[in-house]
Amino acid sequence: MLLYVFCCVILYYFCRTVQPASYKKSCATMKILIADSMHHSLFGMLDEQNWGYDYHPEYKREDIKNALPGYEGLMIRSKTFLDREMLENASKLRFIARAGAGLDLIDLEVAKQLGIAVFHAGTGNRDAVAEHALGMLLALFNNILRADRQVRNGIWDREGNRGVELLGKTVGLIGYGNNGSATAMRLSGFGCRVLAYDKYRDNYGDTFATESSIEEIQLEADIVSLHIPLTDITRYLVDEEFIRAFAKPFYLLNLSRGEVVKLNAVKDALESGKIKGACLDVLENEKIGKLNADQQVVFDYLCASDRVVLTPHIAGWTHESYVRINEVLVAQIRNWL
Repeated sequence: MLLYVFCCVILYYFCRTVQPASYKKSCATMKILIADSMHHSLFGMLDEQNWGYDYHPEYKREDIKNALPGYEGLMIRSKTFLDREMLENASKLRFIARAGAGLDLIDLEVAKQLGIAVFHAGTGNRDAVAEHALGMLLALFNNILRADRQVRNGIWDREGNRGVELLGKTVGLIGYGNNGSATAMRLSGFGCRVLAYDKYRDNYGDTFATESSIEEIQLEADIVSLHIPLTDITRYLVDEEFIRAFAKPFYLLNLSRGEVVKLNAVKDALESGKIKGACLDVLENEKIGKLNADQQVVFDYLCASDRVVLTPHIAGWTHESYVRINEVLVAQIRNWL
């Protein structure tokens, strides 16, 4: 009996001391390349985990490619496309962590083939995106941007800026992941009926949204909001045919990826009245100083329209989300290890 107790005690102290020490040693030798600008909160989080890192936000594509073979981890935002050319010689690379929600800049199939884990902060900025969506929509419905410009110029036009209420509107959400569900929760507080469609989920209806089809949304929605990644399937999902399929004029929100929406089709629909107004946080070509002639015509029309609200891809960019994204990524990596 005494021998049994003695063995149990030895085993207990082995588990408490030897294994964690081994774990910490392996983590301490792990090195991460941080190749994009990150909030300073990240560095303290990495230090707490005893993970080594080098911070090089100035690195360009070729610099990253040349440095990667010396690292077990890569943390990045939107610096470059991580394809086979970038990854195939990074023999030590164990994971990629993207400080954001979308993964369209990472070739996931190549990463899988090379045994590289991929993490992203899908929950890190969902509240920021949801609040931004509501802010853009309220600004559009209540003519806030136009009214502000007018008052600053001495124009006091109350009737010309009479608003539209969200209460009672039917909103169709295309994509019901982190951002879509957070947006639905906020819309429900305004008394909206929310329909949600997600190609990759089943039985996802909840307190805030009813599971629906694209066809149901096109039949019933007053407002359509996009919360989907950019893939071969979603590229230019919103085109002339998609817009024509709606039973009534509607408002369009895009806070996902610019190339999900064909902007020329949106311009034509705004002119015809099929789209009543648009909130666009993302554009087909976000290098607005380098637009081709056709893109410039569309962009100039959108900029001149009081029925369009534009922001520079900042829906997920808040001071709070900047920190939260880091927290989510570090927790994911720690749990994976």
